[in-house]
Amino acid sequence: MPSKKALVRRPSPRLAEGLVTHIEREKVDFDLAVEQWEAYVEALREHGWETVEVDPEDDCPDSVFVEDTVVMYKNVALITRPGAASRRDETAGVEEAVARLGCSVNWIWEPGTLDGGDVLKVGDTIYVGRGGRTNAAGVQQLRAAFEPLGAQVVAVPVSKVLHLKSAVTALPDGTVIGHIPKVDRPSLFPRFLSVPEEAGSHVVLLGGSKLLMAASAPKTAELLTDLGFEVAVVDISEFEKLEGCVTCLSVRLRELYA
Repeated sequence: MPSKKALVRRPSPRLAEGLVTHIEREKVDFDLAVEQWEAYVEALREHGWETVEVDPEDDCPDSVFVEDTVVMYKNVALITRPGAASRRDETAGVEEAVARLGCSVNWIWEPGTLDGGDVLKVGDTIYVGRGGRTNAAGVQQLRAAFEPLGAQVVAVPVSKVLHLKSAVTALPDGTVIGHIPKVDRPSLFPRFLSVPEEAGSHVVLLGGSKLLMAASAPKTAELLTDLGFEVAVVDISEFEKLEGCVTCLSVRLRELYA
């Protein structure tokens, strides 16, 4: 049977020092952030996911955003080389975690840079955002790692937000969703649904018709519920202050087989 494992990583005490690029810096309440992270992890567990906690990196403020450190396709883990040099120490612990789970491990090498938040998988199509954190060499290395396994890699421009998945994610039926003012080229996606809030662009697929979303997108939650999806909501306000969203707080491993 396909797996339902999710990598997560506890927030660093230095979380408030995390990078911000496209928004103004706001004060982060660390204690509240920890409570929100624990509630996020519990929401995954309640929906049948086994959470695997990666060793914390207390000296890396952004390390809670574990999605940026690895991209999964089938049983292959591609360890990234984050575009922000201050984040590159985050990958070692994640590499150890995926190796323990039995993944085949590949790496992005210099001069390539790639953030996992720039990678959106829709079936065997892998969209990769070419923008501030992911460069052309990173896109080329992602192609080299995954196209021989059956993936089709499609590069798309990202200029209005931090990562591709800051702008778009996908519903279980493959429809890409996004908030139009933040999406560079909606026409690049075969099926695209505009949502009314920026935070509504971000969904985690929990299985079946179930979605995990941020509490800051109530209009989008209502829209998706009306379309027949089951929406679970979590408050991640402190992570949103650092350009975080529901996708970047975990890495879902769906294709590991016993």
